[in-house]
Amino acid sequence: MKQISVRAPAKINLFLKVLRRRNDGYHDIYSWFQAINLFDYLHFERTPESEIRLSIETDVDLPTDENNLVVRAARFMFKKFNLPGGLNIGLRKNIPVAAGLGGGSSDAASTIYAINELFKLGFSTEKMQHLGLEIGSDVPFFFSTGQAEVTGRGEIIRDIPLPLDYTILLIVPNIAVSTAESYRRLNLNLTSSGDGVRLPRCNDFGEMADLIDSVGNDFEKATLETLTILREIRDLIRKTGAAFTRMSGTGPAMFGLFNSAPRKESRREIGGKDLFVFQGIPIILPGWTPANENRPFGGRTNSGNNRSADHFAG
Repeated sequence: MKQISVRAPAKINLFLKVLRRRNDGYHDIYSWFQAINLFDYLHFERTPESEIRLSIETDVDLPTDENNLVVRAARFMFKKFNLPGGLNIGLRKNIPVAAGLGGGSSDAASTIYAINELFKLGFSTEKMQHLGLEIGSDVPFFFSTGQAEVTGRGEIIRDIPLPLDYTILLIVPNIAVSTAESYRRLNLNLTSSGDGVRLPRCNDFGEMADLIDSVGNDFEKATLETLTILREIRDLIRKTGAAFTRMSGTGPAMFGLFNSAPRKESRREIGGKDLFVFQGIPIILPGWTPANENRPFGGRTNSGNNRSADHFAG
């Protein structure tokens, strides 16, 4: 195999509890992660030269060196397993960056998967999860079923069955939220009560909505107090009839879950605010193989910071 194309899904945190700061500087968390049908697309081609080259098709400025998790994951794999030659990698970036949606971690997981396939390494999913943890805390999740209870610093993945019969409305403003600053604002004394708790299984969407709405996201209160735009987005989503709204990760992505798709008239109220808007569904993984994605990958493009494209999927 000389080349392979894969897709990397985003995730949302249905809830997120931060339990404690660890001795290694990370934090123990308790969360439910759900994969969604918003994808980055990557193409990998083996080359005889010992170089890892990354080109990115995107509307924001992204690094193409070791500061990008795709390059970091590829170099890690080549060095660890003494792989011959190199790779040309094309990345079409659709998932908003640094938004709490796990796009970089998903791209890294897809890179590990692609190299495993290209070089016929024969690694199990469990092995790839362990490799992914050496790149980042969220990477192992993307080797799960896409529905998981995530604990520890993100390395303990327990697949759980969750309802799939609902719609997600995701809105991301064009602002940056510092993960480090979000952790600094936390009062861990207030969140440690979640230590060791396990939520019961949810049999239907209504039951899940009630349960996870009562748990919340430990980062949300302080972040929404600081950023007026996120409170406005929350209120917009509520107006469209969401069962509940939530911030994903440390933000700034906000989402709502719906029994049925929000009305088009309601969705129109959301436009015109320099927002990334996506309507989609929860999905089961793995979903590596691209579907209906035959358009060739272009080179790196930079067209400013406009992220206000609507991505209403069926």
